[in-house]
Amino acid sequence: MAETPTAEALVALGGNVGDVRKTLDQAIATFCDGVAVRLIARSSDYRTPPWGVEDQPPFINCAIAVETSLTPHDLLRRGQATERAFGRDRAAERRWGPRTLDIDLIAYDEATVDTPDLTLPHPRMLERAFVLVPLVEIVPDRAIAGVRIRDALAKLDQTGIEKLSSR
Repeated sequence: MAETPTAEALVALGGNVGDVRKTLDQAIATFCDGVAVRLIARSSDYRTPPWGVEDQPPFINCAIAVETSLTPHDLLRRGQATERAFGRDRAAERRWGPRTLDIDLIAYDEATVDTPDLTLPHPRMLERAFVLVPLVEIVPDRAIAGVRIRDALAKLDQTGIEKLSSR
């Protein structure tokens, strides 16, 4: 039997409502079933200042690298289903506002996707230290859109981002 082709995807997770660190652990376990999505690496958790809408609690962010047999769109749907399982209702929330869980597909191998529901690589990731700091921990030399993650992060303000101790 032929092996199913796999891709490496980078995924950013975060939230600022409830017990976020517990939610992140459980969401990663839900998202990564070990079959269609296998966890390769997980960053530490980071407390980060809110972005976009500043009058809200700080976020907790992390990043994972996964190996997957799913297509980019199927991986996106899996992330959205995981968000819903942890109480997220995208239709009822304020853009960049408080949330229990946010799962963003950052990159999928070297794929470029531009559809109404998915853009890869993530169009704003190179502007967001809260995405790049956790990614630098797990894949510092990975290039996305021709830019090494560590080089992109070196150009950004990282003020207020704090690595949290492991539990």
